[in-house]
Amino acid sequence: MMQAVILAAGLGTRMRPLTNTVPKPLLKIGNRTLLDYTFDALPDEVDEVVIVVGYLCEHIKTYLGENYRGRRIRYVVQEKLEGTAKALWEAKPFLRGKFLVLMADDIYENKDIANCLKYDQALLVKKTDTEGPGGRVLLDKEGKLQGVVEGTYNPVGALISTNVFVLTTEIFNYEPVKLTDREGEWGLPQTVSKMARDFPVAVVEATRWIKITTPEDLILTSQLLSKL
Repeated sequence: MMQAVILAAGLGTRMRPLTNTVPKPLLKIGNRTLLDYTFDALPDEVDEVVIVVGYLCEHIKTYLGENYRGRRIRYVVQEKLEGTAKALWEAKPFLRGKFLVLMADDIYENKDIANCLKYDQALLVKKTDTEGPGGRVLLDKEGKLQGVVEGTYNPVGALISTNVFVLTTEIFNYEPVKLTDREGEWGLPQTVSKMARDFPVAVVEATRWIKITTPEDLILTSQLLSKL
């Protein structure tokens, strides 16, 4: 069996005013929350979920309870929001062996995450079909992870980090990497890139990844999913 860590502590500022009273992971597409879509993506072998919560965390605790859809739920509160690496470090005391990390507010394909689990360490990426911001993934000559560079512009065809990781507790032997372009944040993709110097991190391309950032994304995604 296996653990998954879901990062759900953020303020959801770009979703306001929707997130003034509701945490972003509980916003809905149709009649289902973003968290429900996240749980859809979890492989069957995941039997425990560690959720890193922060903003309006009591809403998430009430919604999920101590057991949700057959999986034990454990909560960790990130009191100070300092990026994805520091969020994962909050869960460190409860993790063992190999585990999965994913965001609470994007939509992933179950089969893509299953492909990642074929490796001891992996990062799920998506080739972009538009220009735009994101963490651009750099590969070495063997196709393994070399680095992730955050930027406001990436060309068509760039590989973008989806922030889905398969990791082992070896990650905690590395100091979280402080982001130079974001004050007070430590990045998990950059920290995993540092680990990749010693342990090969496979880069797996996703068939689908829907990034939910703005209220308009909820509407567009609802329309997209209704056609499937």
